[in-house]
Amino acid sequence: MPAFAELAVSRRRWIEDVLRPWCLTAPVAELRRAEQEWLDVAGRISPDYSLWMWAWSRFPGLVIADLWRIDEAVELQIELTAGRTVTGYADTRQSHQDQLVVLVTADRSSTTINLDDIKMLTVLRPIEPVPDRVLTSTVID
Repeated sequence: MPAFAELAVSRRRWIEDVLRPWCLTAPVAELRRAEQEWLDVAGRISPDYSLWMWAWSRFPGLVIADLWRIDEAVELQIELTAGRTVTGYADTRQSHQDQLVVLVTADRSSTTINLDDIKMLTVLRPIEPVPDRVLTSTVID
């Protein structure tokens, strides 16, 4: 019988080698089914910070892995399976599960895009940083 430490390593390996890669390719219907059983399948980690982040990670550059969230600071070009293209920035506060809310660059409107409706997602460029200001101080005698 294996020791507990061996079981823990085996489970972590299964999560990294099987479960996480599955999330990268699974259709939304399967991801929603998995979410219902997530505590039994993956343990105590929230599906918002594992299942859905892993699913969105199928698009390189979209997810900030260390922060477990979608990057709002990069402009996205999203080609939909219906043929339309949307360019804008993700709104992570409004985005949930398989729904990505995008603030459209052209007209500043927002649109909600389903994970399964994305044919291709390209990270175009980050938001331009604000130039550093030189701070000066004056000594008053």
